[in-house]
Amino acid sequence: MKIGVIGSGNVGGTLGSRMAQAGHQVAFSSRNPDSQVMKDLVARAGASARAASVAETAAASDVVLIATPWDATHAAIRSAGDISGKIVIDATNPLLPDLSGLMMGTTVSAGEQVQQWASGAKVVKAFNTIGYNIMADPQFGPEHAMLAYCGDDAEAKLIVKQLAEELGFDPLDVGPLTQARLLEPFALLWITLAYKAGQGREIAFKFLRKA
Repeated sequence: MKIGVIGSGNVGGTLGSRMAQAGHQVAFSSRNPDSQVMKDLVARAGASARAASVAETAAASDVVLIATPWDATHAAIRSAGDISGKIVIDATNPLLPDLSGLMMGTTVSAGEQVQQWASGAKVVKAFNTIGYNIMADPQFGPEHAMLAYCGDDAEAKLIVKQLAEELGFDPLDVGPLTQARLLEPFALLWITLAYKAGQGREIAFKFLRKA
């Protein structure tokens, strides 16, 4: 699968590297693809990874992962050009700068806003509810961290489920894209537990079912 990563920081760099190591062709976007930072990232990701401009990354990919800070997301999507018809994984969270809350809440979500900006794309909200350290290794002994995701396109959600399983997550489809209104506050819960409640970053959620 050809996967483009827009936002090559901790989240995008971690997920993109793991996807490349799983055998996918991954392009990391950058305004300076030839920088030493990008060369180091590509070297860590392996032979199936490369760096490119945002527009080239999006054009060459079937799946586009958006992992930008929220205040940079609109500009990044504009820079990507026409991504209609592509699967867009929205891993963003509309966090306030001090992590005390969200910039938007129960009547609209960042996921829905991304869908408006990325007109015609198949947006799936995913990889936003835990830290990048858990993305690097979602296994907790015999258990695997839950990866909740939502979206309106069934085929796109199946692709995201497949990617999540490949990375070692226990994926959970929580419904249509409007459910991002719940997943984004859920991400804030992880942040407050990790940083304000003293639980640390080595935490994740699990969905349990009785037989």
